Amino acid sequence: AAGMAAPTMEERKACWGARDEFWQCLDSHGDDAAKCEKLRRAFESRCPQQWVKHFDKRRDFLKYKKKLETEGYLPPEAAGKS
Repeated sequence: AAGMAAPTMEERKACWGARDEFWQCLDSHGDDAAKCEKLRRAFESRCPQQWVKHFDKRRDFLKYKKKLETEGYLPPEAAGKS
């Protein structure tokens, strides 16, 4: 497949499905990526690489936002101790 070719609808659905399964796995294992390695590989093989990067960033952002909502603002010195 050409590197920059736009994914077809089927490919997009396969990518999103793989991402959702991977994220659900992370959610249910407290973000233990080792337990979700197989799904991570499926996610990486079904999605264009730049999408994988984008979704990883997005997940980090969503997790950060959720943390702020549940724990409130953490001073920088406290953040390093998680």
